[in-house]
Amino acid sequence: MRSGVIAQKVGMTRVYNDAGEHIPVTVLRLESCQVVAHRTVEKNGYTAVQLGAGTAKVKNTSKAMRGNFAVANVEPKAKLVEFRVSEDNMIDVGTELTAGHFQAGQLVDVTGTTIGKGFAGAMKRHNFGGLRATHGVSVSHRSHGSTGSNQDPGRVWKGKRMAGHMGQTRVTTQNLEVVSTDENRGLILVKGAVPGSKGAWIVVRDAVKSAAK
Repeated sequence: MRSGVIAQKVGMTRVYNDAGEHIPVTVLRLESCQVVAHRTVEKNGYTAVQLGAGTAKVKNTSKAMRGNFAVANVEPKAKLVEFRVSEDNMIDVGTELTAGHFQAGQLVDVTGTTIGKGFAGAMKRHNFGGLRATHGVSVSHRSHGSTGSNQDPGRVWKGKRMAGHMGQTRVTTQNLEVVSTDENRGLILVKGAVPGSKGAWIVVRDAVKSAAK
């Protein structure tokens, strides 16, 4: 088990393969992604590396965090993420990870925060069909209909799908293919869509359910 990376979503575009077929890709950019700290079994009870990415102004960084960055001898980071790793995959503090961390053709899992949609109805949020257009239905054509049952249990079950806040949740998309990498510009091109808005921080790891090629 090895470390992942923290990348920033640039946006979507398309590339063409050797057969002339276009492939929709999401462009992820690595910006000064460095190892900030270690987590060891002796001290923390588990092994992990803490990565930082981006740059943060010193005045916007707390005094405690400034001390942590000073110990690691790295600039203050905008985003910090821990990655569980095996003991033989520990990376030295201060090491910078590049786009070459991944290879073209391998599968990765990407995690991000989806775009917030605000308050949404049941049809948009849960793909409900809505009520009938005629035959006694008036005004409430897009409502979610009945929510409870009769006297037993006489209440609405927890988790009932209703209208509510949609989006802005942490989502992991699994088994996306790395189309290509550009180590000089720090770019990773991933096939398909990645959760999050443009400029959002994305965590990229080796796919859990597929063996690396």
